[in-house]
Amino acid sequence: MLEKIYTKNAPDAIGPYSQAVKVSGMVYTSGQIAINPETGNVEETTIEGQTEQVMKNLKAVLEAAGSSLEKAVKTVCFLADMNDFAKFNEIYGNYFTGKPARSCVAVKTLPKNVLCEVEVIAEC
Repeated sequence: MLEKIYTKNAPDAIGPYSQAVKVSGMVYTSGQIAINPETGNVEETTIEGQTEQVMKNLKAVLEAAGSSLEKAVKTVCFLADMNDFAKFNEIYGNYFTGKPARSCVAVKTLPKNVLCEVEVIAEC
């Protein structure tokens, strides 16, 4: 059975989708961007600040699903500028210490003109 996941500790979806869905012992998050859930705004302007906010949002969504960053098996990362890769990677590595499988791609534009977006597949 499919269960939609919602937490007030992460930003509301900005479109017709859920923060995450849980099915068959796995949780699939939607891409998280650097929206502060308390204000509903993107407040950070640097790749470091935005990456930290994205990680906090993912952590909150995974915990609401009964999972954690440590249970991640796959991430997909989107960067607006691949020149930010090293700075992004340093912060990402502080959160995903279990080293899940990962893809990281550069994209032309992200929602709200943020610098990064990350989605996660994790065990529950």
